[in-house]
Amino acid sequence: MITYMQDNPSMFGSRASKFLLSVLILIQLLPTPLLAQRSKSPWQTLTGEAPLIIARGGFSGLFPDSSLNAYSFVASTSAPDAVLWCDVQLTKDGVGICFPYVTMDNDSNVLVAYPTRKNSYLLNGVPTQDWFTLDFTSKDLQTVFLTRGVLSRSDAYDYNQNVISTVQDVATQFKPAGFWLNVQHDAFYTQHNLSMSSFLLTVSKTVTINYLSSPELSFFKNIGNRFGKTGPKFVFRFLDKDDVEVSTNRTYGSLMKNLTFIKTFASGVLVPKSYIWPVKDQYLLPHTSFVRDAHRAGLEVYASGFANDFDIAYNYSYDPLAEYSSFMDNGDFSVDGFLSDFPLTASAAVDCFSHLGSNASTQVDFLVISKNGASGDYPGSTDLAYSKAIKDGAEIIDCSVQMSSDGIPFCLNSSNLGESTNVVQSPFRNRSATVPEFDSLAGLYSFNLAWSEIQTLTPAISNPFSRLFNMFRNPRERSSGKLVTLSDFLNLAKTSSSLVGVLINVEHAAYLREKQGLDVVKAVLNTLKESGYSNATKRVMIQSSNSSVLVDFKKQTRYETVYQVEEPIRDILDSAIQDIKKFADAVVVRRQSLYPVRASFITGQTSLVERLQKFKLPVYVETFRNEFVSQAWDFFADATVEINTHVTGAGVSGTITEFPLTAARYKRNRCVARKDTPPYMSPILPAALLGIVSLDSLPPAEAPNPVFTDADVTEPPLPPVTAKSPTTSPGPISTDQKAPNGQTRVALSLLLSAFSTALAALLLL
Repeated sequence: MITYMQDNPSMFGSRASKFLLSVLILIQLLPTPLLAQRSKSPWQTLTGEAPLIIARGGFSGLFPDSSLNAYSFVASTSAPDAVLWCDVQLTKDGVGICFPYVTMDNDSNVLVAYPTRKNSYLLNGVPTQDWFTLDFTSKDLQTVFLTRGVLSRSDAYDYNQNVISTVQDVATQFKPAGFWLNVQHDAFYTQHNLSMSSFLLTVSKTVTINYLSSPELSFFKNIGNRFGKTGPKFVFRFLDKDDVEVSTNRTYGSLMKNLTFIKTFASGVLVPKSYIWPVKDQYLLPHTSFVRDAHRAGLEVYASGFANDFDIAYNYSYDPLAEYSSFMDNGDFSVDGFLSDFPLTASAAVDCFSHLGSNASTQVDFLVISKNGASGDYPGSTDLAYSKAIKDGAEIIDCSVQMSSDGIPFCLNSSNLGESTNVVQSPFRNRSATVPEFDSLAGLYSFNLAWSEIQTLTPAISNPFSRLFNMFRNPRERSSGKLVTLSDFLNLAKTSSSLVGVLINVEHAAYLREKQGLDVVKAVLNTLKESGYSNATKRVMIQSSNSSVLVDFKKQTRYETVYQVEEPIRDILDSAIQDIKKFADAVVVRRQSLYPVRASFITGQTSLVERLQKFKLPVYVETFRNEFVSQAWDFFADATVEINTHVTGAGVSGTITEFPLTAARYKRNRCVARKDTPPYMSPILPAALLGIVSLDSLPPAEAPNPVFTDADVTEPPLPPVTAKSPTTSPGPISTDQKAPNGQTRVALSLLLSAFSTALAALLLL
């Protein structure tokens, strides 16, 4: 690649240095030479071989489609036999270029370069206004640069002057293991006296074309046997079922019913993934028989439409690896190839995660800790969320303890019930209160309702990305499940043979004691004892961001204590670590504390994990989510890449996640234990992508995260419990009444104390 660029200075000009930098960075991603080892397990493809990885326009999920960076990134991150896909368009002088569409406005800066050259044509019978490739010579296009075509993707590389490459450029420079040319509008070019067939026959004399696809039957009829026996595989491309094929005026839905006819001129078909797994309301319907029917007709089936950052069914929990698995590892069939914008993820799916099975052995050691159970799939802290977390492979399930007004500890992410329940639509909405210690705005807090009242509330699934990105979680289950007491939670965990232990998060203990007369520390300890955890074999971890809480627990128990650093930090003083060691056995930090970001690009890696582990403190990191918008661009919209980077790159001891299945599956993948780790299972190189971004495209850098000091650790001891004034809220009925599941009501002694105080005051009058 470097030699080619040096030999062609006129083509690359000032862009050479930028591209050279990208190549050097990408080389660093490969620590050792790699020969990928494809799975030896049987495949239900037509040939019995593993599915083909086809990189649509290169790594177009990150870089502009068909750009040099996009094509080069495939070799550095994907399977070595990955095929490069080029959408072939023709210029006015008959030159074949790799460009996503015949129209240019969406994927280039042609409007800036040629503002007056917009034109109007009939495109497949539809009047279309745009800039068309056939209106420009190849020389004209030297001043037009590629940009992102999907607006949700980063525009940071739009300013890198991504040149438009010819078919010969791509083939010669990258020498791909396979080269796939897609001809989308042969009839349109023919109408304007440009011959796609002539171009292809000419270019095939110097370029090896392995696959040739088109959605037009007339194209295959015209090109026929003109390539000879050594020509490319012909693949007929099906468009949406209701779209009309231009040469026959028949819908693709009708053409798919005659696959034996397709076999007369093609060896395979390329279809939208909905042909195989239909979707309704963004939920999967049962899979069709299309793959088996096509295989029966002798046709290979390549599926299109795979991208990590859009169009994924709720069934996959925003996990692209799960989607790939459903197309190749379902027990009934496997597609023969994937057309993907993110070939790294497709490569990992095929090579590392296929045919794993539920009993696959663990390959990497770290703890999978849930965040409010499987709260990415069900309302957090409910029985369903916890049950799914256990089923999905969580080793530690968590309970963030809140207190009801009558002293019942239960599990919920926040004491503000409005964040996780329908309380604002309930009869209790008039009990809102402003608590400055929590929020400047009024809220409906758990300590203002009795447990019997809280039980009547409907839980609500969290949607952290609904407002900014219109992304929702599992709408069918948005109100499913029921809230559970701490006792219920502990009993559920106790009966699970797969769980290693539980994590109990305790916050706001000082406020609850001083302002609400509730002792959450005592409530947790009593419930643990009553639930049989005093001598249980399962681990019990007590987590808090308040050192005073952990000091209190440490005095009274031998349970593990975990100190949570709530805000992102860039470093921590030795003196602070030594203070933490006095009361904590482990530390929880934010993801940004390990990999700080700027404009969603990782700027580097801190030494925080190494420093804490030097003092024998395991480091757990939160919070991992599957939604691609929660991740830096460097993780390629792939939650598994993010987990892998934190585990093998930073060496964390555990991940705290709302989607335990993703982390648990990662532990079993076969690639991470190989001697020569493939690039798609290597941790990312921090700041690599930022190094090839045009810095002018980024906002100003923010102030760096602070350094954590011993002053941040030190807190006064917890205050004593202050008796709460009687309210009209329901309270205990009798002095010996038990709470649900046999819990002694903690508030009982507090009420008796309040009664004694009031009586003494009367006697003094």
